Amino acid sequence: MPVTLPDDLLQAARLTEEELKTELAIALFERERLTLGQAAILAELPQLDFQRLLASRRIPLHYGLEAMEQDLLRAKRQPGA
Repeated sequence: MPVTLPDDLLQAARLTEEELKTELAIALFERERLTLGQAAILAELPQLDFQRLLASRRIPLHYGLEAMEQDLLRAKRQPGA
């Protein structure tokens, strides 16, 4: 589902589209609304790079068994997996 935001809103926030996606991914991960894998996909970053970003902001990983299983299932459904 595409989400369209006015350019002036991004300018007011002083964010690029990519930065906004990353910030949204971080916020949703922190609130445990997205798994680590889902948040990395939203941020359009490899999962390891997303983990490094979280570490640079001192955001702890909350990556339990359930989240890992969800990410494994998602990876199996992706083309080339």
